Amino acid sequence: MVKPGRVKVMSADEAVQLIKSGSTVGFSGAGGGIVEATELINALANRYKDSAEPKNLTILATTGLGDRAERGISPLAQAGLCKRAVMGHWGQSPRFAEMAERNEIEAYNYPQGVMCQMYRAVAAGQPGVLTHTGLGTFMDPRQRGAKVNDCTHEELVRLMEIDGKEFLFYKAIAPDVCIIRGTTADTEGYISLEDEITPLDVYAMAAAAHNSGGIVIAQVARLVKKGSLHPKQVKIPGYLVDVLVVVPEQPQVYCTPVNRFVSGDFIADTDTQEPLPLTERKLIARRALMEAEPGDIGNLGVGIADGIGNVAAEEGVIEHITLTTEHGAIGGITTQGHAFGACVNMKAVIDMPSQFEFYDGGGLDICFVSFAEIDQSGNVNVHKFNGKIMGSGGFINITQNSRKVVFCGTLKSGGIKTNVGGGRIEILHEGRFRKLVPAVDEITFSGRDAIKRGQRVMFITERAVFSMTQQGLELSEVAPGLDVERDVIAHMGFRPLIAKDLKEMDERLFGESRMGLEHEWTGRS
Repeated sequence: MVKPGRVKVMSADEAVQLIKSGSTVGFSGAGGGIVEATELINALANRYKDSAEPKNLTILATTGLGDRAERGISPLAQAGLCKRAVMGHWGQSPRFAEMAERNEIEAYNYPQGVMCQMYRAVAAGQPGVLTHTGLGTFMDPRQRGAKVNDCTHEELVRLMEIDGKEFLFYKAIAPDVCIIRGTTADTEGYISLEDEITPLDVYAMAAAAHNSGGIVIAQVARLVKKGSLHPKQVKIPGYLVDVLVVVPEQPQVYCTPVNRFVSGDFIADTDTQEPLPLTERKLIARRALMEAEPGDIGNLGVGIADGIGNVAAEEGVIEHITLTTEHGAIGGITTQGHAFGACVNMKAVIDMPSQFEFYDGGGLDICFVSFAEIDQSGNVNVHKFNGKIMGSGGFINITQNSRKVVFCGTLKSGGIKTNVGGGRIEILHEGRFRKLVPAVDEITFSGRDAIKRGQRVMFITERAVFSMTQQGLELSEVAPGLDVERDVIAHMGFRPLIAKDLKEMDERLFGESRMGLEHEWTGRS
């Protein structure tokens, strides 16, 4: 440890000199630069490029860091720098994921909720996380045991039985160094996060490293006199922090200054918000929202489902449903794209481990998530397909524990183009890749287990809606004007069951005007 004495203030280049070869290093952050200590990541990447030190690191990351291109931990994708990574999501930093795909590093994917709860377990001196989350999926040691490539062999996940019930035990991994971010630090190391979008799991990370005898390095925007921070604003006590790196121009997300609406200081006037353009994404979001009920507590996943909050606001029902994200936001409207998790008009923001405790315990009435592949048994794969490692993120925690699960996505991918309007959809250019396949290669969501749990499961696309039944996937709705055989089944890898009362999708989904959900919902509430 760097202590005793006052917290040290260093440059990013100086701070990363403290990381030794063979260390286990945890990084805070989420996609789009949310709470990401970018200066420290880049300094570490440059140090290795110049000196080939430190080498053989084990890297921990709860969520996906990056912009799905060169940012995040993609700069650390250098041969020899990392020997093993345990992450909740991989796809935000594709250069790093490519190393795992080439079997150049050992690669594990813990559920995002397990990753952040693991830090709490380490801080409390516990051996790991015991949970039902991940049973029946690739996390289960009877399948892949959370391993996502072929060179990874150590068993970190064990199947256990307690009082006749099955659980998974995820081994805890203590960080030697954790690299986190805050907004303001005083000279004793006490840190507030007022400009950050969410606290994520930065406290749990710092406590885990400190209590394990490790080093905590924090990047912040400003340094103030000791004792000058309001005690209720402090999220990380100074005794957990060893090193401060001050970056005055620290953006809130990549290349973006602080937005007071996103940090929760101001309330945005959504009445003046421009409606989303009428595309296949919007009509899917509209149909998904129809599955909610007034008073529901829901989760929004990244991807095509992230427009549901915008549609709810447009329809005037955003106050009748509480939408949450795994990053910690409760209520409000989330942004779309790689900075998913940044919201406006939140009612509350809590830390990520607490959010996942609520999810894992069955607190969600409904969740809206995207999909990559679905098979005829209702199994879903989002974590690895076409040879690409994407990772599961919070998907498993969320879908396994929500009462109703609504999967959202286009029927095919790869260049699909549509024209939506006038109560119809026209497929202008068909996608190259089938997303409904006979059998998924790996399971991120088990249809069979969902039936056993009594969950209601829906699959919503731009041209058809499917329901999960005990016999398999059933086609229950088709878009107006489309032919079931030519426009739907011909583009699937299997023939679904067809509902006896097969319906047309609501024409309002395909029109420019509002659908009138506010009137319907207020009548039901």
